[in-house]
Amino acid sequence: MVFYFTATGNSLYAAKQLDENCISIAHAIHDSDPSYHAEKIGIVCPIFGHEVPALVRAFIEKATFETPYFYMILTYGNRHGGAAELAEQMLSDLGIHPAYINVLLMVDNFLPAFNMNQQKAMDKKVDEHLEMIRNDIEQGKHYIAPVTEKDRAAHREYLNHRAKMPPGAFINLYRVTEDCIGCEICTKVCPENCFTMEGHKSVWNSDHCITCMACIHACPMMAIQMNLPEKNPKARYRNENISICEIVDANHQKG
Repeated sequence: MVFYFTATGNSLYAAKQLDENCISIAHAIHDSDPSYHAEKIGIVCPIFGHEVPALVRAFIEKATFETPYFYMILTYGNRHGGAAELAEQMLSDLGIHPAYINVLLMVDNFLPAFNMNQQKAMDKKVDEHLEMIRNDIEQGKHYIAPVTEKDRAAHREYLNHRAKMPPGAFINLYRVTEDCIGCEICTKVCPENCFTMEGHKSVWNSDHCITCMACIHACPMMAIQMNLPEKNPKARYRNENISICEIVDANHQKG
């Protein structure tokens, strides 16, 4: 049994290599009885600021997992900042003792820091690393990815940077331009229902935004723009093995 959260397809692709019938956390979090029983239960998700997204943590807090082998695969694009150690501590605080936590280097979709064309051109050995991870899990290996002092320093640096940001720094993160054609894709890929339609134009509400960037990468007209400088405003990303329909299916909050 594998649960996943995805914004641009990376974690969904990884999850599908472990279990073709993987389950979207954006949907599972609404289960009336979130009790799960399996020989092995895994969670595959990206890291935001070196930690699991708020949506994923909320799901883990709500759910009950009955399994002798709980594992996490954390996807990242540049530096993981000791993500495995941070995840292990989070799980321990919730009374969960993971057997396996690993990190997986993939494309980084954070537009202010990375040019998507350059990211896509890099060979990050994703499938090679995924094969190793799949073999580890099949064999029931017990392993927590090692963390260095340099990793911990990177996370401290990030936290210091966040602490200096003004309150409400992310309230005006995005804007929807006149290029919007009202296709509603943004309303369907957002896992937190942050977009509504007013007339034939999409409107973004920051209240529950988790900054996953599913919306800005999925917009076919590039009508969603950041109010921060981007490395390449004309480049967007979706994992080449995942369709936009799969991301919609994963995240669309139909209710």
